[in-house]
Amino acid sequence: MQNRWNPSEAPAREDLLAQRVYSSRLVGADPDLVSHGGGNTSVKITESDFFGTSTDVLYVKGSGWDLATIEKEGFAPVRMDVLLKLGELETLGDAEMVKQQRAGMLDPGAPNPSIEAILHAIIPFKFVDHTHADAAVALTNTPDGEKRARELYGDRVLYVPYVMPGFVLAKAVAAAAEACDWSKLEGMVLMNHGIFSWADDAKTSYDRMVSLVSEAEAALEREKAQAAVMVEKLPELQDEDYLKLAEIRKAVSEKAEAAMIVQWNQSEEAVGFAGREDAAAISRRGPLTPDHVIRTKRVAAIFDERSGAETAGEFERDYDAYFAENRTEGLEKLDTAPRWAVWKDRGILTFGKSLKDSRTIGDLCAHTARAIQWAEALGGWSPLPAKEIFDIEYWELEQAKLKKGASAKPLQGKVAVITGGAAGIGLACAESLYQAGACVAVMDLNPEIEETFAAEDRLGIQLDLTNDEAVKAAIQRVVAQFGGIDILVSNAGIFTAGAYLEDMEARNWEKSLAVNLTSHQRLLQYIIPFLKQGIGPSAMLIGSRNVAAPGAGAAAYSCPKAAQTQLTRVAALELAPHGVRVNIIHPDAVFDTKLWTPEALQRSAERYGMTIEEYKTRNLMKTEITSWDVGRAVVAFAGDTFAKTTGAQIPVDGGNDRVI
Repeated sequence: MQNRWNPSEAPAREDLLAQRVYSSRLVGADPDLVSHGGGNTSVKITESDFFGTSTDVLYVKGSGWDLATIEKEGFAPVRMDVLLKLGELETLGDAEMVKQQRAGMLDPGAPNPSIEAILHAIIPFKFVDHTHADAAVALTNTPDGEKRARELYGDRVLYVPYVMPGFVLAKAVAAAAEACDWSKLEGMVLMNHGIFSWADDAKTSYDRMVSLVSEAEAALEREKAQAAVMVEKLPELQDEDYLKLAEIRKAVSEKAEAAMIVQWNQSEEAVGFAGREDAAAISRRGPLTPDHVIRTKRVAAIFDERSGAETAGEFERDYDAYFAENRTEGLEKLDTAPRWAVWKDRGILTFGKSLKDSRTIGDLCAHTARAIQWAEALGGWSPLPAKEIFDIEYWELEQAKLKKGASAKPLQGKVAVITGGAAGIGLACAESLYQAGACVAVMDLNPEIEETFAAEDRLGIQLDLTNDEAVKAAIQRVVAQFGGIDILVSNAGIFTAGAYLEDMEARNWEKSLAVNLTSHQRLLQYIIPFLKQGIGPSAMLIGSRNVAAPGAGAAAYSCPKAAQTQLTRVAALELAPHGVRVNIIHPDAVFDTKLWTPEALQRSAERYGMTIEEYKTRNLMKTEITSWDVGRAVVAFAGDTFAKTTGAQIPVDGGNDRVI
């Protein structure tokens, strides 16, 4: 394990809190030690309180902070005397512990102290580090894990059998340490849970953590455990693989009662794990460390040749049995959807109510799959029993954290495809859907689209919608990245040069038909199978006021737009039995697009004998229509408000007397 300490970057030794921040970030920077909010660190400092009284304070990592990015504000300052008195109690309920720890804080505006604050307080060293290092936990998740740990570390560390985190763990450590000489201990191994290191300076505590974990890694290497991690390449994917993924996502989302984003780990390690003959057995024994259960649930789902719906149902039945066997009075069952799955020969899938959640779970499961294989090579993967994991999953403190989560956005977890999204109405629709919580895949002929939407939950694809193979590949790329498609905004269009019928060039007519009509039909043809597997699926085509009120000289534009409207109506009839809504929005006089330069706007206004402002508001409501007005309409029709509306034509035009 790499030691990341850099003397030229480390703060001055006398600034204890700054040193604590620095070394905590070093710990958090290594995913083999902690990941996504895991682990705890602390430092004991003597300082003056508000009244100038010298006070011993424990600065411990606060709830909700990640060690990789923690700042000074991320540490909760708690009076040491309060924590030590709490540690002397015979019993202490979890809720009361949290309440009393908060009451003992010097700064009421700081985050809640870690549930391990009492434990950190009773350890008689200034700096304490706690991680869930993969190598150390893998060693202890074996039938003879404690024996292996003792052979490795000897008398340098304290060994504590697994108990629930918080007050119970603090009491167990205090009892185990009664016969020990703290000065001779470098750290502590919590069986099936994690590892501690400590010292009176930040560097030594960090060095000890790196050393202890490196020794565990060396032990794995001696046993050739690391070589047991299987590696395989993903086989060539077929069209049905993408549809299968969308089916799996739909089945899981229905069990979760929420749209789920899927991350598909296609790495050689993930595919190798999914290809193991014993993958189903070893992935259904339990998590790497009990803390993970809050995000990953206890076990994985298994997807093979059977349908995703059947397998999600099997997971639900297993979860129901697990809950019935371990429940206590008053507990309300969580959703029965898996959070990760082994997809036979295809890799690892993870499911989250947002892309961030799914990626976090994906990272945890990648580490879990590797550690499982290490442990198997050491004699067998033997995590904690189901009852111990259940107690963490349904722990009142963890449940309280979940309930405090931010309220979901209206389209949270949905996946939207928008065409013609580089500018104007398409761009406004994409941004509006994104702001409403959807992951967006935006397609356009303009190559700048890829840079504009280059982010984890924003995908830009340069695409010619008249190229069938390119359209098919683009849709499959979206499904592979997010798991499925729920929303379509078919917006791509062009306005060819105006001409009366007798003067019209055949090339302009054909080009307009190809882009304004045929490309929409071809897009629907390729995307409908995925919309049928969508969550509250909705397709919206962007039409034009010209459908109801055409103008002379605009046949090349108006005719395909009218046919596009008819296409929408037919699609609504065909897809209603599958729960897919199809509507069309008819904007008019949307001038904040690249089509309307100041010069073009000026010429049009003069042609009608109007000022530019009069021309922009020449509707019944005398209001300007913007791309964002269309974007808001799209969000509304994609959401629950219009969940029972299909086949509708929606004007966004401020009212037009010719249409009305």
